[in-house]
Amino acid sequence: MSLDGLWTVERVSGALPPMPGVRKRIDGSSGVTVAGRLRMRFDVRGNELRYRLPFIGLVDFLEPAGEGWSGRATWFGRELGRFRMSRVAAERDHPGHEGQ
Repeated sequence: MSLDGLWTVERVSGALPPMPGVRKRIDGSSGVTVAGRLRMRFDVRGNELRYRLPFIGLVDFLEPAGEGWSGRATWFGRELGRFRMSRVAAERDHPGHEGQ
């Protein structure tokens, strides 16, 4: 399953904060997590999202889960929590979305 596209993120467990409105936009080998005004850019390496400065050390490990992905957020190898990603049907159906 391709990671390309726009994804909503839902907290499942752990020390992650609630994630209403958090989105991940992935295009090929890079992407961005958007949480309010915060933009966290990352590189895609297989099923891993490796965040860039100033978030070096943050890595999301993803596994296919039905129509989406389940993820483990880690900080320098320590698991912070788990989350679920669901594909947004079509960007044009969601006014106000912002590009990278």
